[in-house]
Amino acid sequence: MTDTSPAVDALFEPFEVKSLHLRNRFAMAPMTRMFSPDGIPTAEVAEYYRRRAAGGVGLIITEGTYIPDPAAGPDTAVPRHYGDQSLAGWKSVVDAVHSEGGQIIPQLWHLGIGRGDAPELNPEVESVSPSGLGLDGTPAGRALTAADLEALRDAWVTAALNAKATGFDGIELHGAHGYLLDQFFWERTNLRSDTYGGSLEARVRFPAEVVAAIREAVGPDLAIVYRYSQWKSSDYNARIAADPGELARVLTPLVDAGVDVLHSSTRRYWEPAFPELPGADGELGLAGWTKKVTGLPTITVGSVGLDKVFTTTFSGKGDSNVAGIDRLLEQHASGEFDLVAVGRALLADPEWVRKLREGRSDEHIAYRQEHQQTLV
Repeated sequence: MTDTSPAVDALFEPFEVKSLHLRNRFAMAPMTRMFSPDGIPTAEVAEYYRRRAAGGVGLIITEGTYIPDPAAGPDTAVPRHYGDQSLAGWKSVVDAVHSEGGQIIPQLWHLGIGRGDAPELNPEVESVSPSGLGLDGTPAGRALTAADLEALRDAWVTAALNAKATGFDGIELHGAHGYLLDQFFWERTNLRSDTYGGSLEARVRFPAEVVAAIREAVGPDLAIVYRYSQWKSSDYNARIAADPGELARVLTPLVDAGVDVLHSSTRRYWEPAFPELPGADGELGLAGWTKKVTGLPTITVGSVGLDKVFTTTFSGKGDSNVAGIDRLLEQHASGEFDLVAVGRALLADPEWVRKLREGRSDEHIAYRQEHQQTLV
């Protein structure tokens, strides 16, 4: 017996797009955990994801997992999406989530210059970026060559094919937060003079080519989710699009290339994307604008169920208390988004979704910094 409002009940309607057949509208947001020694997901990792699926989450989006490029990331304990042992670990994760009726997609990740200059993984390999620039615009690492770009397209394709072969229900590409694909979008980090730099359309070209190559390789039916953001880990006020027209110019090539769902990453889901616009347009969130300019299903995210935003790029610093989701329900009722990704609230409370469904929101557990320290 439930005691919930029709607005809450609407979030428990099924959702389908291509290979995704979800029991409700809740996703687990991707959150870097670094509990996979040598890049291999362990039995504890499988149990961590299984517990959230058992708690009612419809779609698990995994933590970022490195694509098969030696400069993909700096940490040895971040899971990888290549190699027999890592893929066997992921197969155990997939099976665990499926056993609880959930579906799961991996987030395929390359940090680009965000890897830093002192990586633990492959320290002999130089970090790369579109133009050999750090997120602050100063020289760092080396610029990608044309041959590098071809190899990177192949690496993303290999990771996507690995996901499909392992039994994942789709994939997500991490094109947000100042990581490699996002570094192509952003005019501060992309000063290329070839066909991949200059105009906004040129800066979107390489990410769109990655999507198109994956679509050709995996076929028409596997769902491709693309995560993007305005903000960067180094600049919370950054924008790749100054207005809805520019947002359409960024996203349309991705849609044309084969993206099925757009994951609009914000730090606070309730904030308007373009508050300077007059009237109702100035109230619309980023997921809402994304859906309006592309017509695609969208995922909203950002401090769902909590009263404080995270203080750095998922540092876990700073406790947050439980908060209501009235604005989220209003946004869903008005059609701004199709799925909602819940992050830190699910670290604190694996049964967050089930409790909401059963009218037990008063039992939700507040997020504390120590929740990041374990895989409970």
